[in-house]
Amino acid sequence: MISFPGCKINLGLHILFKRDDDYHEVETVMYPIPLKDILEIVISKEFKFTSTGLPIPGKTANNICLLAYQLLQSDFNLAPVHIHLHKIIPMGGGLGGGSSNCAFTLILLNNLFELKLSAEKLKYYAAQLGSDCAFFVDNNPQLCTGRGEVTESIGVDLTHYYIKIVNLGIHISTAEAYRGVVPSAPVHSLHDVINKDISTWKDHLKNDFESGIFLNHPELAKAKEKMYKEGAVYASMTGSGSTLFGLYQAMPSPTFGEEVTEEIIRLS
Repeated sequence: MISFPGCKINLGLHILFKRDDDYHEVETVMYPIPLKDILEIVISKEFKFTSTGLPIPGKTANNICLLAYQLLQSDFNLAPVHIHLHKIIPMGGGLGGGSSNCAFTLILLNNLFELKLSAEKLKYYAAQLGSDCAFFVDNNPQLCTGRGEVTESIGVDLTHYYIKIVNLGIHISTAEAYRGVVPSAPVHSLHDVINKDISTWKDHLKNDFESGIFLNHPELAKAKEKMYKEGAVYASMTGSGSTLFGLYQAMPSPTFGEEVTEEIIRLS
């Protein structure tokens, strides 16, 4: 079985407070975008994980696709499989590619072994592996709360916009991102802002991680401003960074040069 795990952008991201379990309570709208990896899972004589495309950092034993298989295998005694992942989505930039790989692994295994798990049950498993993973089970625009795993579909439609994805190759650790944030209640309700015309988002739709990260990495702030100057109706950092995105009504041109990862996609 083959599937095509996509990724997401965050439309606003509020860090509300630190919880007793040491996670932070967040509020964000996640929107799926069609920049995709390729994932194949087939039954095998012995368990195997292989990958091509972008090199995946870290130990293979810690890959989230393996962890997803092991989580289901412990409950359902699954037969061995060969998982092959062709990696296209940039890693460590706030796009949620790893979380998507996790959710799509669970979905493929559910179909392959006819486990008949509901979407809610798949979200239950996904939430054990990562805060963003549950979002990718339904894979539609969702208001995400809790630590990101509590999802509610929301009527945001960016169909017919172009999106430019820009990654300058800067690594932002989660620890660095949170060091620059003082949790607080948002000035503007995310639910209210997201339902207003996109022309108002520039002034009111905020990612709380930006101020601290832009202070440490001013080149990111300059890249965001560059997208506005070339015609973006909205631009932001996604997740805890460092990937930036801009939304355009007309097809933008590549402007960041060969050393920068730059993707332009039609949202449809």
